[in-house]
Amino acid sequence: MTAALQFRDLTLGYDRHPAVHHLDGAVASGALMAVVGPNGAGKSTLFKGVVGVIKPLAGGIDLCGLHARDIAYLPQAAEIDRSFPISVYDMIAMGLWRKAGLFGGIGRAERETIHHAMSAVGLSGFEDRPIGTLSGGQMQRALFARLLLQDARVIVLDEPFNAIDAKTAADLIDLVGRWHAEKRTVIAALHDLDLVRTHFPETLLLAREAVAWGNTADVLTAENLLKARRMCEAFDEQAEACVAAA
Repeated sequence: MTAALQFRDLTLGYDRHPAVHHLDGAVASGALMAVVGPNGAGKSTLFKGVVGVIKPLAGGIDLCGLHARDIAYLPQAAEIDRSFPISVYDMIAMGLWRKAGLFGGIGRAERETIHHAMSAVGLSGFEDRPIGTLSGGQMQRALFARLLLQDARVIVLDEPFNAIDAKTAADLIDLVGRWHAEKRTVIAALHDLDLVRTHFPETLLLAREAVAWGNTADVLTAENLLKARRMCEAFDEQAEACVAAA
């Protein structure tokens, strides 16, 4: 197995308070992997560690020869400022910054690439719309178009299908399948276990530490899911929030 990412006794957290404990394992190059677990299980923290937003408290993450520019990251919708005065076109064009540079010019070829990405996600004609006027589903389509432009080898998606309509979710899942067919590595944090079982062959079940990791059918057993809920309760004084999320 050629690894895209290797976790070596990884501990991540904030202000010295661990949120992910002693995680060991490798994500294979070209994997299509879901990360699931109760609220507070450390999924977003793990992803922020992968993309370098936070540094490990202990252990490490081996990028296996990759660089930051090789990883594209879609944060949760709540972390995106929809009030920023920018057009859909300009926000999507930001996906080219790593290639063109912050002040690099966008020529004819780049403009064609941007329009192709917008067409691929069903946003042709939305170029001049302010992002604040978009619905949740339209905004997520725009963010996926930006990911298309990044052309990254590893794509990290944090709850990419939350609070969007079924048609948009289906279209974006098709894009994820396309990335997988192109041998890109895709890792997604998800709550919909039926979607995981249908579309993601590999799953990491996380509850601050790994509960199970491997073939999705083997990981998402009733026994493992119950164990994850109980582990979350042990870490979180507000156990109700953890129970409701699984």
